[in-house]
Amino acid sequence: MKILISDKLSKEAVDILSNTPTLEVDVKTDLKPDELKSIIGEYDALVVRSSTKVTKEIIEAGKNLKIIGRAGIGVDNVDVGAASLQGIIVMNTPGGNAVTTAEHTISLMMALARKIPAACRTMKEGKWEKSKFVGNELYNKTLGIIGMGRIGSLVAQRAKGLEMKVIAYDPFLSKESAQKLNVPLVTLEELFKGSDFITIHATQTEQTRHLLNDKAFSQMKKGIKIINCSRGGIIDEEALYRALEEGKVSGAALDVFEEEPTKNLKLVNHENVVCTPHLGASTVEAQANVAIDIAEQLKDYFLNGVIKNAVNIPSVDQTVLTETKKYMDLGEKIGSFITQISEGSLEELSIEYRGEIADLGTKPLTVSIIKGLLTPIMKDVNLVNAPILARGRGIKVSETISHDLQNNQIRFFVRLKTDKKSYLVAGTLFDKKSPRIVHIDGYNLEAPPSKFMLVFSNKDTPGVIGRIGTLLGENKINIAGMILGRAEPQGMAISIVNVDSEIPKEILDKIGTLPNILSAKLVRL
Repeated sequence: MKILISDKLSKEAVDILSNTPTLEVDVKTDLKPDELKSIIGEYDALVVRSSTKVTKEIIEAGKNLKIIGRAGIGVDNVDVGAASLQGIIVMNTPGGNAVTTAEHTISLMMALARKIPAACRTMKEGKWEKSKFVGNELYNKTLGIIGMGRIGSLVAQRAKGLEMKVIAYDPFLSKESAQKLNVPLVTLEELFKGSDFITIHATQTEQTRHLLNDKAFSQMKKGIKIINCSRGGIIDEEALYRALEEGKVSGAALDVFEEEPTKNLKLVNHENVVCTPHLGASTVEAQANVAIDIAEQLKDYFLNGVIKNAVNIPSVDQTVLTETKKYMDLGEKIGSFITQISEGSLEELSIEYRGEIADLGTKPLTVSIIKGLLTPIMKDVNLVNAPILARGRGIKVSETISHDLQNNQIRFFVRLKTDKKSYLVAGTLFDKKSPRIVHIDGYNLEAPPSKFMLVFSNKDTPGVIGRIGTLLGENKINIAGMILGRAEPQGMAISIVNVDSEIPKEILDKIGTLPNILSAKLVRL
């Protein structure tokens, strides 16, 4: 596998990849976009920091790309949507610079509160203006944190050490998690009204872009101080400048900007603004950590298939990978199976997980089922683009979890609704290792998935299986196994015959016309 490193990484990180068998590493930094585009097709992986812009054009030129690794938490310089459509995994390193960014946030907050940069500047000019730089204590002040991920949580811990009061807004954080952090969750409006300082640690999305705007500033206390070490676009810079000019905001400490390098010099030069050039992750320790982290993640992916810290696919922790992988394989087969026995356009997919499957994580399993569902009808489907392709076809996907165990086994029930009919297939692993299809449309059975499966519904009468066996034998198609599921004797039944080879269409058509056969299909897994 060929890996291209297009931004500067630590020697330790490069050595991790270079010393890994089967990996060939090229380090080519400072490439112009056209230069990168012209060579990216040779590589299976691309590793970047923040300098390289991985655009849609670059991604589409990367015909062999399987993974893009970003040494850092943000992926603003990677077109994740384009990568996902091409089935390319995008990984980042969210933990490597968390402490550094949290410390930088506290540093900026202190510098802002005590007016340290301005005081330092005047002293270098030979002045002694002690009375001009009266600051504020942090003690007993309220810090409002927007976004309580890893960095926000670390900021909260450090602010409490300074004996500040901490409140937080995070619509994705559960009350239980907030209680563990001992941080009250409030609404955004309550945070605006109740904070003396506000620090931002949210991801920039369409919903969070310009979250701090004219309306938001109008709801804040007079004299509020703003700190942003997250993403520049979360603050409307023009609105912030107006609030500074009006005195509504008494100070702002900014490490990030809407455009970088920023051209907004009027904001940078405002006397009540403290700013740094995106230094949140810029420590010797953090630079080394994120580079080593992404190198280890790529090594683990190419050697062991472990997906960690992916932003466009559920990650699979190595501690549960072995067990999860078996369920993922079965889920993909059931997804493919249910599509092949169905008729009509796919409309809705609902999955019910039963048992202690939540401990493994259901997201990778759901993606595997979606991949299997689409594989028989679409080309180039993988775990990355499967959910996107399903949404593009208008297929609704939902999942539920029940902790009710049956025979001490984890089971999942896959329901597919088409424009003609609804179908239900369930699967499990016997003894956590032997895959079985255990239910089809109201019939219980125990069928091992195989490469070729003849699936037919019939009236449960003598001679049906014999006639099918004779027809297959006459055409040199070997039977590997046979399973019958029925509601009651002489009633309706579903049968699965595992065969060793393809069944030609003309033979399949003959099976469909045999007495008491209602339908017959060949499923290929």
